[in-house]
Amino acid sequence: MQKALQNYTLLLASFLTVVIFASYGKKKENKTEETTVATAPMAKIPQVIKPIELDQTFSLAGERVPIENPDVYERMDRELSVNTYWHSTTLLNIKNAYKYFPIIEKILAEEGVPDDFKYLAIAESNLRPAKSPAGARGLWQFMSETGKYYGLEINKEVDERYHVEKSTRAACQYIKDYHKRFGSWTLAAAAYNMGGTRLKREMEVQRGDTYYDLNLNQETDRYVFRIIAIKEVIGNPEKFGFYLDREDGYEPMTDFELVEVDGPIPNLGDFALKHGISYRTLKVYNTWLRSSKLTNSARKTYEIKIPNKKF
Repeated sequence: MQKALQNYTLLLASFLTVVIFASYGKKKENKTEETTVATAPMAKIPQVIKPIELDQTFSLAGERVPIENPDVYERMDRELSVNTYWHSTTLLNIKNAYKYFPIIEKILAEEGVPDDFKYLAIAESNLRPAKSPAGARGLWQFMSETGKYYGLEINKEVDERYHVEKSTRAACQYIKDYHKRFGSWTLAAAAYNMGGTRLKREMEVQRGDTYYDLNLNQETDRYVFRIIAIKEVIGNPEKFGFYLDREDGYEPMTDFELVEVDGPIPNLGDFALKHGISYRTLKVYNTWLRSSKLTNSARKTYEIKIPNKKF
């Protein structure tokens, strides 16, 4: 009996020893797996991100940016970095430039406004018929009151803030007025963003006479730098890693005929079909037509674009 008890005790001890060692081994294995997962390196993301080289001269409309100023350097660096690595938006801006710049460049030259201001339109709207929460409209983002002041017709059926040619000429007058007031194209650009009265007040309060000496609201503080950054990237896309062939750009909207209308158009869909195009195509070429009809009770003469290439 005593011997049987000793054998049972020995067997039980052996069993417990096996269980303990097995449990220890399992814990050690699990711990090793956790450590391996925790310390394993992340898979590499296939892209190259490099800081932008700022060792060069920057300017807006021939006016030099004081890049030797550390604050100016950082602000320029920020906007160049944003527009370089803001891939989809910058790519689309380059494509849209092929579509609209031939029109904008011609008008800027005719109006005596520096060519660099075509990049202001990108800063404002990304060259799209945009609508801001504040109520600004079109490529140049005119508010209603300002647009009317510069001769643009704005009502429920016609909004010439969306008219590429007319809004560009209005923007030129607006910019030239600010240049005459402040004596600087850079300050004219800042005033375009924040308004001339506010800018003048800040200059007086801060005793500053250049854009780079002023401490303005966050949007205007970045605005001029953004225009210059867009100019650098759009003007030298391959330098910033954007490779496009000419055919990658959107087709310029320059091949059309002008049809004069001096009476009402009850239905623009019928008008479009009459001229061999779709209602959609009519609206793409004439974004300023904001309704499905043109009442024209004043019997004004409008010029409506009809593309020569039918779709």
